Formats: sequence, structure tokens, C-alpha cells
Amino acid sequence: MRTKNPQSGKIEIDLTGPQGNAFFLLGVAKDLSHKMGLNWDPIYTELTSGDYENLLEVMEKYFGDFIIMYE
Repeated sequence: MRTKNPQSGKIEIDLTGPQGNAFFLLGVAKDLSHKMGLNWDPIYTELTSGDYENLLEVMEKYFGDFIIMYE
């Protein structure tokens, strides 16, 4: 996770606003999973297996090449 310093070409997610909502993040993850041809079920299980910090870590693990999350 980074401070606000967006990089072009990536989906920018401002965690301090409505985009920081866990349900919004899950929606982004689901959309990217489908676009990348990944099996959503195990990713969803991993995303929701812990707290908010876990959600952010798993987002970075699977989608870090395509998104930038900042505070």
C-alpha cells in the first residue's frame, strides 16, 4: 500500500474514500478475476478469510500488477 502517488496504467483505488470499502474492493477483485480468467471461488475465500488488512494483502498478491491502492 502506498501514499497518494498514482501510477498511470493501473486502476487507482483511494482507500480513504468510498473505494476503501471492503465490498467495493471485493467487486474490483471479482471483476479482475473474471477478466484474467482466474477461478473466483478460491480467491474470494482467501480475500474473506481474515480482517481488512488481510483483504488488502490478498488484493496486492493477486492484482498488484493491475491496481494501486493508496491512503
